[in-house]
Amino acid sequence: MRVMGVDPGLTRCGLSVVENGLGRQVIAVDVDVVRTPADDPLHRRLLAISDTVEHWMDTHLPDVIAIERVFANQNANTAMGTAQAGGVIALAAAKRDIDVHFHTPSEVKAAVTGNGRADKAQVTTMVTRILGLQAKPTPADAADALALAICHCWRAPMIARMAEAEAKVAAQRMKFAAKVKAAR
Repeated sequence: MRVMGVDPGLTRCGLSVVENGLGRQVIAVDVDVVRTPADDPLHRRLLAISDTVEHWMDTHLPDVIAIERVFANQNANTAMGTAQAGGVIALAAAKRDIDVHFHTPSEVKAAVTGNGRADKAQVTTMVTRILGLQAKPTPADAADALALAICHCWRAPMIARMAEAEAKVAAQRMKFAAKVKAAR
């Protein structure tokens, strides 16, 4: 499975692509950070992110996109920009019929470090170790994008099992409702 991890943001948007290996092995394919000037108009910044993300999707052909879920932030402007960038990315994926999964920062941190409250340095160190990189990915947005992709690789089997179980439950409910209706 090829996963594109995205740490959305208007000023810096981290992008990564990894592939699953055997077991928990993950192989880094590419990583970069899209930067947009803070003084550019919002629509131009979103267009720059969209153009780059679309190029990455068309070049790397990911099976799934893992995006950091926006969480309550003390700075509403930062949260809004992050959400807008994430929306542009999700839209680009939808146009290409690529599944999108959102992961919270604590899910990602727990997946790669074992601690949902790990700091950026711990995440970067573990990403470097997990991927067997020669040097730490910089800036932190690049490491975060890789961490998102790793998190999804490791959580994907559980997500698939949960979706399968939910589908079975829904089918059982429909079957039961039909049985009850027929009995009336």
